[in-house]
Amino acid sequence: MTGHIIWSRGLLRLLDQRLLPDRIEYVECRTPQEAAAAIRNMVVRGAPAIGVTAAYGVALAAFCAEGGSAGSRLAAVLSAGEELKRARPTAVNLAWAVERMVARAREAVDGGAGALADLLSGEAEAIHAEDIASCRAIGANGLPLMPEGGRVLTHCNAGALATGGYGTALGLVRAAREAGRIKMVYADETRPYLQGARLTAWELVEDEIPVTVLCDDMAASLMAKGRVDVVVVGADRIAANGDTANKIGTYGVAVLARHHRIPFLVAAPSSTFDLSIPSGKGIPIEERTPDEVAVIAGRRMVPRGAAVIHPAFDVTPASLITAIVTERGVISEVTDANVARVVGRSSR
Repeated sequence: MTGHIIWSRGLLRLLDQRLLPDRIEYVECRTPQEAAAAIRNMVVRGAPAIGVTAAYGVALAAFCAEGGSAGSRLAAVLSAGEELKRARPTAVNLAWAVERMVARAREAVDGGAGALADLLSGEAEAIHAEDIASCRAIGANGLPLMPEGGRVLTHCNAGALATGGYGTALGLVRAAREAGRIKMVYADETRPYLQGARLTAWELVEDEIPVTVLCDDMAASLMAKGRVDVVVVGADRIAANGDTANKIGTYGVAVLARHHRIPFLVAAPSSTFDLSIPSGKGIPIEERTPDEVAVIAGRRMVPRGAAVIHPAFDVTPASLITAIVTERGVISEVTDANVARVVGRSSR
């Protein structure tokens, strides 16, 4: 698949996911403000990919501040970090990556200007490489959970485009396909931004994995007809008890899967867990502009004067999740204790 996050010392190039599948164009970011705008405006999306982009955004701040004093360089990095963290509130990987980069900058503040920029460049590249390795480990760890000849339903896009590369949910799909375990994928179109129809389907077509796109409200009918064997989704933030925030509509798919006795799997790296939040009730849910719902392809579909609600995410309770697959192992009974055992000790 075409590289979607490309770094060259002081220049970040991002595949503009808003234009897929029709056009392949890149947005260039030379400042942390441009990186934050790319995150905010959905040039790049998906929790791990946002984290990787934010890491490079912090590195850009160091390059922009070259030539200044040690104090001014650190101040520029800290300011950029705060702006990047505000770009989107739900995906915890963003804050995690920024905080890791800022901690590295504090350690190196006594170095030369070039040294700080190069150091943060290397740290961002390490975060990027670790994310790709993490996704591949998720695929390997979750492989035993994927049914032989299975038909997979997924919601939104948790593929290479949503990560540093390879994917979380689609990492599971790719690993299962390579092992000859799955037959095909159903991709919910994922209104209102159509990440499933535009992005997941594009990735799978590129990889020659059979995919069928369906409207979000068709999933129940397919399940009732016995045409779905497993559901696999990604995550943007997971609380200490395993409650999981993901793209709006995921909760409904989980309810349907439970009713039809279909395994519901969440694939996510350990960096997506926020153990400071006891349950999903504490996860901040981003509200996006009503026009993303009301306007389609430039045409208004909702009459002016009608209210529109647009939460970008919902929370699936841990009780509806069959297993959470991470790079550190599988949480097969989703409880506080098992989350802590696999991904770390809860801070509660």
